[in-house]
Amino acid sequence: MVGTIIVSTLTIVYIISSILFFPRATWKKFSFDTYWVGALIGASLILVFNLVGEETVWTHLTSDSEINPLKILSLFLSMTLLSIYLDELGFFKRVAIWAHEKAGMNQISIFIWLYVVVSVLTIFTSNDIIILTFTPFICNFAKNAKINPLPYLVSEFIAANTWSNMLIIGNPTNIYLATSFGIDFFEFIKVMFLPTIAGGLTSLGLTYLIFRKYLKVPMSQNGKEIIPMNQPLLTIGLIHLIGCTFLLSISSYIHLPMWAISLGFAISLSICILLYRWIKHEKASILHQTLKRLPWNLVPFVLSMFIIVLALKEHDITLMISNLFQKNFALFGFGAFIFANILNNIPMSVMFVEVLRPLSGAILFPSLYATIIASNIGAYLTPIGALAGIMWMSILKREGVNFTFIDFVKKNALIALLTFAVSIGVLALVL
Repeated sequence: MVGTIIVSTLTIVYIISSILFFPRATWKKFSFDTYWVGALIGASLILVFNLVGEETVWTHLTSDSEINPLKILSLFLSMTLLSIYLDELGFFKRVAIWAHEKAGMNQISIFIWLYVVVSVLTIFTSNDIIILTFTPFICNFAKNAKINPLPYLVSEFIAANTWSNMLIIGNPTNIYLATSFGIDFFEFIKVMFLPTIAGGLTSLGLTYLIFRKYLKVPMSQNGKEIIPMNQPLLTIGLIHLIGCTFLLSISSYIHLPMWAISLGFAISLSICILLYRWIKHEKASILHQTLKRLPWNLVPFVLSMFIIVLALKEHDITLMISNLFQKNFALFGFGAFIFANILNNIPMSVMFVEVLRPLSGAILFPSLYATIIASNIGAYLTPIGALAGIMWMSILKREGVNFTFIDFVKKNALIALLTFAVSIGVLALVL
């Protein structure tokens, strides 16, 4: 047990340190994120010192259960591919420009429109995709309009990580936690619908109150930007995304696993792109760019954290945490909220699947949904809370926007805590 605790603690310390102090490393011509390296080293030490058996790891990786991390990674990466493809075509940027045109020159209107657009798109795609897509657009838009980008950037980040609660596909943590306990698409939305709306309205109101003085500043006229789009390829992409979302919603009724549905649509889209380019005698550059932008770092990160959590489970450490929180589902959710900002929300979710497993009876599913809410809303307490926060801060730095770790906490902490409290309160009424 002592060895497992030491390795796990050192791994967590490394992950947090890498995010804060050296988020990226360069080797020759290659540049890569560093957060997953510590997790990989930690998992390797777990195996080298036999803190968890190789057979145990292999059994879990090859199991036919819904919590197989390979299936969950397949689901997430496949859905991400569908969204990134649309982004490569300029679809999300076109939607953002449309929202700007509808709002006109009033900053408050633009603020609300942007929040609504980000929220809707997040529900049907993924919070990470929206943040990767909209953040550079907001920075450029604010520069052209000569306004402070922070109200819009913070609003975008909070909207993406609040409304991702709505559907099971909104966040990889949703997928991992829900599928681990057999929650299907409609069962998930039935429970999470009202808590998400309550949390969304709360976060919108709080964000507006915090930034309202910035939104009264006049803005410069922004020239209308024209985004050229390939209509046939766009149609192909939208058909695949809509079709995939629909089949995911009825997956439990047609007895098809969600990972197989999403992977099938990802493969189908790739084939369609190649066929289109072959017919048009063009290079399939958009497929190359889409595959290049996939968050491949998640693969070693999630698998490594999965191995570390298996070791914690083997030595009953997850059971100890479960016993600490199990008497109250709100306390359980708050524990997950805090752990998300110590571990990051993905490894927290991997760990809390095992923490939740000993629970039974009326406390299990409220605690599960409270953990799901924590994995989303906890993402905007600190930048460590989610990979989305790490990516968001990195983009801001690249775009020349001065927003430190302390700024992040000062602006977002109150919003995160109150939105979490409201969401948990409504969850209690629903369940």
